[in-house]
Amino acid sequence: MSNLENDSVKRVRKALVDAGLADKVTELSQTARTAADAAKALGVEQGAIVKTLVFTVGNRYVLALISGDNQCQEDQLAKVFNLEGDVIRPGADLVRAVTGFSIGGVAPVGLQADLPTAIDASLKKYDKVYTAAGHTHCVLETTVDELKTLTDGVVSYAVAKAALKPEAKGEATSE
Repeated sequence: MSNLENDSVKRVRKALVDAGLADKVTELSQTARTAADAAKALGVEQGAIVKTLVFTVGNRYVLALISGDNQCQEDQLAKVFNLEGDVIRPGADLVRAVTGFSIGGVAPVGLQADLPTAIDASLKKYDKVYTAAGHTHCVLETTVDELKTLTDGVVSYAVAKAALKPEAKGEATSE
């Protein structure tokens, strides 16, 4: 069975059609579990990959759509969403319960419930961006404008910053 027939992926595809958009979900032969994996599989810059991150701010779940070459500025999320409370990144089981997707396949559409969404404004420099589409081997080609429409998201420069470059010794950075 193709991964495009996976229930999670079908939810993403249905959300696109319901919004009047073309179904631009693609199945990859390689994993797109991380931004680096997805960029390699698609032959695009890592910055064109959208990381879909789930957080709680106070008692509210939110999404942050961050460029693959940036880090989320978690300390800015409460302000961007006009919410109060601590910002916490929930574990994998809670992410799946809230979104209906496993980590590595969390799509910004087709969620179990609508979540307030912030979109990294630096993604605007790309004509096309790519998000997970419900499975680690499926991606959605879209634009920042479509993401804004689909998620009713807020585009903000405050939600992300450039990731630190690896040290000259070859040390990797992580978020």
